[in-house]
Amino acid sequence: MLDLGSFGHISFDLAFLSALLSIVLINLILSGDNAVVIALAVRSLHKNQRKWGIILGSGFAVLLRVGLTFFAAKLLSIPFLKFLGGLLIAWIAVKLFSEGTSEKELGEASNIMQAVKTICIADLVMSVDNILAIAGASKGNMFLLLFGLGSSIPLVVGTSTLLSMLMDKYPIIVYVGAAILGRVAGEMIMTDPVIVSFLKPGEVLRYVVEIAFAIAVIVIGKLLVKRENRKMEKLSLLHGSGNEGG
Repeated sequence: MLDLGSFGHISFDLAFLSALLSIVLINLILSGDNAVVIALAVRSLHKNQRKWGIILGSGFAVLLRVGLTFFAAKLLSIPFLKFLGGLLIAWIAVKLFSEGTSEKELGEASNIMQAVKTICIADLVMSVDNILAIAGASKGNMFLLLFGLGSSIPLVVGTSTLLSMLMDKYPIIVYVGAAILGRVAGEMIMTDPVIVSFLKPGEVLRYVVEIAFAIAVIVIGKLLVKRENRKMEKLSLLHGSGNEGG
């Protein structure tokens, strides 16, 4: 066994290897939603900026996860925290969907730091459950905990890079990604401790709410895009009539 002091230890016994495998599987299962957020957030960037948006967003998000690890268990017990977090994720999903499907040309507002900020906020809200799962699997071993948080970077970067490329080729994936985030928002709301104790929702109600949020994100996003397109058409007509008058 290799003792790393306050950073835990590395050993090759069954318990350590089992915990290591559990953490890898947790990352594989739970990193998909985070990759969707990143792919949608960088879609509004120019192609040569996307790589840096993904790398910076993923890196900062993991640093925030490390800091959040020490408070994750306490955060989940705060009333309405997951409820409010779910509403925030739903809003982010609508925002990213409307930006990803808008016909508006890319401008200065679609910059890397804006995408990184969106990624960090969404990842921070969505990652409490992930952190608790990894913390539980690490069983107090700081090395395993840091490995679990750190190893999610290449996984999320690779998945989000692939998704962002596929979104360019198959725009329907934008709809799927936004719906997934809507489902995550519904799940967070229905698993909030206060909502659970008050409504005592069964699986059927939970699934209905998740589906409703997935659909609502798409519908509201489409309405916002239509409103933006109408606004742009009016500005274009006014600009055209102004030129004719000149």
